[in-house]
Amino acid sequence: MSDSVRKKIVGPADAPAVEAEPRVVGVDASLEDEVYGATLRPRSFEDYVGQEQIVDNLRIAIDAAARRGEPLEHVLFSGPPGLGKTTLANLIARATSGTMRPTSGPTLEKPKDLVGILTSLETGDVLFIDEIHRLGTVVEEYLYPAMEDFQIDFVVDRGAYAKTLKLPLKRFTLVGATTRAGMLSAPLRDRFGIVHHLAYYEPAELQRIVERSARVLEIAMEPDGAHTIAGRSRGTPRIVNRLLRRVRDFAEVRAGGVITAEVADEALRREGVDARGLDRLDRAYLDTIANQYGGGPVGINAIAATLTEDVETLEDVVEPYLLKIGFVQRTAQGRKTTPAALAHLGLRAREDAQQRLL
Repeated sequence: MSDSVRKKIVGPADAPAVEAEPRVVGVDASLEDEVYGATLRPRSFEDYVGQEQIVDNLRIAIDAAARRGEPLEHVLFSGPPGLGKTTLANLIARATSGTMRPTSGPTLEKPKDLVGILTSLETGDVLFIDEIHRLGTVVEEYLYPAMEDFQIDFVVDRGAYAKTLKLPLKRFTLVGATTRAGMLSAPLRDRFGIVHHLAYYEPAELQRIVERSARVLEIAMEPDGAHTIAGRSRGTPRIVNRLLRRVRDFAEVRAGGVITAEVADEALRREGVDARGLDRLDRAYLDTIANQYGGGPVGINAIAATLTEDVETLEDVVEPYLLKIGFVQRTAQGRKTTPAALAHLGLRAREDAQQRLL
């Protein structure tokens, strides 16, 4: 275990903990990601890499709706952050010649916030609601008649004098995106006619993405450099583009501006990203289970307390990728490291822990 990792790990009675710092392999979109995302985002379905079955089904649905002269049915995208849900919403708007109207669940705090947007939509426009699972209950209920009947129901007066007024809306397409499909209420989920779950990308797909991004940004990069970056991007396009920018900076200052496998490896090593795309927090998480808790099983609350991290951060940010690559197991008793994780970190678990892992 390296000293840099060891310094990040503490026992229950020790001080300092994992440092709070921005993660270059984090899935949350930064301001830099948003700025470059507008430049690197595909302009058509032909340019979109990956999720082939989803893209093909969307194109069929869009073509069928156009032939009937109708707006596309409401679409729900679910899946981990950074996989292209917003990009697909933009492509739907382009393909249907509608205007994209983006918003997010947390910003729609009151019904009037939603009503103002809905009444401004034109026929064929695309209303994109990111983090739609975070809509408030009252706001969500206003959305039901808008999605089903393209109208908003207003209740005026109270008691015996109460009556409902119906405000008609132009036919639009709602595209919702969520990282937690299980948190959507059944009534809202059932109102989406098209539902797709986005999966992590394969390294070959990420290599195509990073090569395209390098061409757009006019970065000199060899194929083996693209392969190195893609292999450490945790199956996520947002991360592969972020790593490309970090490697580009290093290449321009230290390597004559050309990204090779060696240059990419050195640049990412300096960023703390290893050959499997793990950063310091990932390795600290695994090392804590393996060494301090004998390989597990250990409860997530104990791990969070040891690392002084939020449980939500570990569950939503750290664990998904570690579960995907088989470095962690979730059991009824708690989390356990796997032999693959121990081999990657060069750790040896105690004999009794090894027996529990087998």
